[in-house]
Amino acid sequence: MDRAGLADFLRRRRELLRPSDVGLPDGVRRRTPGLRRDEVAQLAGMSTDYYARLEQCRGANPSEPIVAALARALRCELDERDHLFHLAGLAPPARRAGRHIRPGLISLAGRLTDVPVCICTDLHEVLWQNALADLVLSSQDHGAGRSRKTAWRWFTEPASRARVPEEDWPRHSLALVNDLRATYSRRAGERDVVDLVHGLLKRSTEFRTLWERHEVAVRRSARKRLLHPEVGMLHLTCEILLTPEADLMVMAFFPTEGTDAREKLDLLRVIGTQNFQTTV
Repeated sequence: MDRAGLADFLRRRRELLRPSDVGLPDGVRRRTPGLRRDEVAQLAGMSTDYYARLEQCRGANPSEPIVAALARALRCELDERDHLFHLAGLAPPARRAGRHIRPGLISLAGRLTDVPVCICTDLHEVLWQNALADLVLSSQDHGAGRSRKTAWRWFTEPASRARVPEEDWPRHSLALVNDLRATYSRRAGERDVVDLVHGLLKRSTEFRTLWERHEVAVRRSARKRLLHPEVGMLHLTCEILLTPEADLMVMAFFPTEGTDAREKLDLLRVIGTQNFQTTV
C-alpha cells in the first residue's frame, strides 16, 4: 500500500470537485477549494474520522468495498478507479462496469430529484440511491455479503417484504427470479452469480420452485405498489435503464398516471427535508 500516494490522490480528487458536482448545495463561502472531508465521507458511507486518517497516511488499510465507495464518491473514471486500487495495495476489479458507476451516470441520476432513483448491479445490489429513494424504498444499508442483494433478502428475510402488498408477492418473486436467470445465463460460471443462485437454491423452496421453471426475462419496466408507513399505498411505474454492458441498472420510480402517487411523493420530499433540518 502506498499510503503517501493514496493520501495525495484522495486530497487532490477532493479538491477538484465542487459540491454541485456531487449533488450537494454550495452553501456558504468555503475557505478551501473542493469538497470538505466530511462531505466525501458522507458520500462514501464512512466516518469522517476514518476518511481523515486516510488523507493523513494513518489508520488501517482500506478494504475493497471502501476503495470502491471512495472511487464513486470522488467521481473517478475507470482508469482513476484502478489507480486508486493500486495505491491501496489491491487488485482492481475486472474491467466490466461491475460495482463502478461512471460519474456521468451519477450526474444523470442526481438530476432526477422528484422521483426515487437508485443504481444497482445486475444482481440487484444497490450502489447508490437518492434521498427520495431512501424514504420510499428504505435505506440501502443492509449489512454485507449476500444481504446487500435484493433477491437474497426477498427470499430469505421475511421482513424485507413489509412494503409490498402480500397479494403482489408471487408476481414480484417471479420477476426477480426471471431477471436473475437472465444474468446467470449471460455471466455463466462467474463466482458472484453462482454463489447467489446456489445459496438461494439451498435456502428457499419458493426460489427453487421458480428457478426450475427456466423462465427468463430481463426487467425493463414494471408497475409496483408499495406500502409506505407515512403516506400509505404508492402506485409507481419503474423504468429500468441498462448500461451497454448490462452490468448496471438505473431504476427510476415514476408516479403511475391516474393515482395520487405524485402528491404523496411530494409530501415525502417535504417530510425528508424537515427530518434532515431537525437532525442538523
